[in-house]
Amino acid sequence: MYVEGIREPADLRSLNTEQLRDLAGEIRDFIVSAVSEVGGHLGSNLGAVELTLALHRVFESPQDAILWDTGHQAYVHKIVTGRQSGFETLRQAGGLSGYPSREESQHDLVENSHASTILSYADGLAVSRDLGTNDRRHIVAVIGDGAMTGGMAYEAINNMGHHQRGVIVVLNDNGRSYAPTISNLSANSQGQDPQENHPSITDRVTGRLSHALTDIRQNPVYVRRQRRIEDFLSGIPVVGNQAGSAMEAFKAGVREFLQPPSFFEALGARYIGPFDGHDVEQMEEAFDNAIALSEDGPIVVHVLTQKGRGYSPAEDDDEKNLHDAPVFDMAVGPPKAVASGYTQAFADAIVKEAEADSRLVAITAAMPGPTGLLPFEARFPDRFFDVGIAEQHAVTSAAGMAMGGLRPVVAVYSTFLNRGWDQVVYDVALHRLPVIFCLDRAGVTGPDGSSHHGVYDMALLSKVPGMRVLAPSSAQELTQMLHDAIWLADEGPVAIRYPRGAARQVTEHEVGVGLHGRKVVEASDLSSSVCVIAIGKMLETAEKAAAVLAESNTDVTVWDARCCAPLDPEMIADAARHRHVVTIEDGIRDGGIGMAVATEVCEIDGQVPVTPLGLPTKFLPHDPKAANIHARYGLDVDGLVATIRNA
Repeated sequence: MYVEGIREPADLRSLNTEQLRDLAGEIRDFIVSAVSEVGGHLGSNLGAVELTLALHRVFESPQDAILWDTGHQAYVHKIVTGRQSGFETLRQAGGLSGYPSREESQHDLVENSHASTILSYADGLAVSRDLGTNDRRHIVAVIGDGAMTGGMAYEAINNMGHHQRGVIVVLNDNGRSYAPTISNLSANSQGQDPQENHPSITDRVTGRLSHALTDIRQNPVYVRRQRRIEDFLSGIPVVGNQAGSAMEAFKAGVREFLQPPSFFEALGARYIGPFDGHDVEQMEEAFDNAIALSEDGPIVVHVLTQKGRGYSPAEDDDEKNLHDAPVFDMAVGPPKAVASGYTQAFADAIVKEAEADSRLVAITAAMPGPTGLLPFEARFPDRFFDVGIAEQHAVTSAAGMAMGGLRPVVAVYSTFLNRGWDQVVYDVALHRLPVIFCLDRAGVTGPDGSSHHGVYDMALLSKVPGMRVLAPSSAQELTQMLHDAIWLADEGPVAIRYPRGAARQVTEHEVGVGLHGRKVVEASDLSSSVCVIAIGKMLETAEKAAAVLAESNTDVTVWDARCCAPLDPEMIADAARHRHVVTIEDGIRDGGIGMAVATEVCEIDGQVPVTPLGLPTKFLPHDPKAANIHARYGLDVDGLVATIRNA
């Protein structure tokens, strides 16, 4: 077993080609086994095995900075940098992070797991290296899983190219993000006609020529000779400029015909590839040449990999190549992913609303499956838009659709809406446009950790002028809220935020309407009782706490806030008649909905104290059970009961 002997990257350099091939197989088996036990990201890591081995054989981490975009593809990196033994605790409380982590290893520099950011980090590190404050030798940025559909990546390349920063960009192109990548660049580079699912005639004819040209262009000797020829032509009296321009035009024509992805060079970055991302020898040669070429500026090394490679259930998964997986039986693979809980309630509701209103369209940023839009796509393909990992574009495109008379629904994870914050405020809200934001995975999400907890949406969105923020406490409430949002949007944008996981099922008599709160439990004597205002999923906690308190003859009123912004005036007035008010929400406390409740109650009666319960303003850890994080911060039944008794 070679994998057991790999404790640090240097251990890889003594292995020959055959041994590396065996090691790659062992690593795939190791990853499948580990993820089957605890869940995690599978497909991306199975596709990045040989790429990671080649990187660590050529570059010397941490002296060379190897940076990972979409950090869920870094499991192999963790294995070869001495963290094999920790995989039994992967994404468990206190265990190994599912992403690179600066606390875990000196080999991890960037732990932000949001896509399309790594090239900007690399640009900054290169600046600090060139100015002498950073002793890194080579800066290598690995970007993939659809991250090149994000505009920030192109902003970074444009700046690298302009300043000629010596950065090596490794484009790990597997043609997918979560689902198949929405990108003309990816379709062309993978040898496919973007309108078809098979290689185009042109690509088949020119494929061999393209690879031959790549072999020449990545050769440093060729590059030096080319520069001498260009200098010679430019120096010819009278016609030098014209000769140089003619040669450059010829080169550009060849690039355009043979290598569509070489548009990178228009941004100032040299491009070589594509290479076989499962051929360690070929990639090592490409990386060695890239080191020499990077002396003159950024270089993009394009490698083609297969997401889910080596594990048939992943290779055969048409939707996502087992991008992520729960605990499963290795022999048969994970069950087919299906929407559940609030996501399923949204999936059913949006199809129903679209059948009744032809203006309704749906937009997602590379996640049609996880946001529950696959049924909508199947039913209304012409009204479904996947924009790739481009939340900023998704929001402003929705604004344009709304201006044109449509009712766009933007379905996105809560944490990823942060990336489109400017667009929400100034492109949608400023124009009072009828855009509906449906925010899945709001609140504490569990095993994915700090960058994926959706804890900021309420505090942020409730401060946007004209924004209505709704939080359902059951599947039926979500259905009602989406229906109401269609007409509420006549006055401007609406956001509906709901958590990951199971959704409560209630009767039709336990559902509110519009922007009104709903009183769930009423105390017999308001002036001597506590009023609890619960937001979204925390209603269930509040109801259970009320039941516990009732056993000791402690009477409380419970409101389901339903609408977080604006707050229901009737609910606030009722709360102000109580002796004390407690709010509970699955979002940050500072600037959250509880604080807003406190302000409005104080305006009615400044003598009524309000205790807001929420999450602290800090980065929360990962834990497979969100309930454990809630309990840590007093947002469980016991914590709420204790708070009410103290009040």
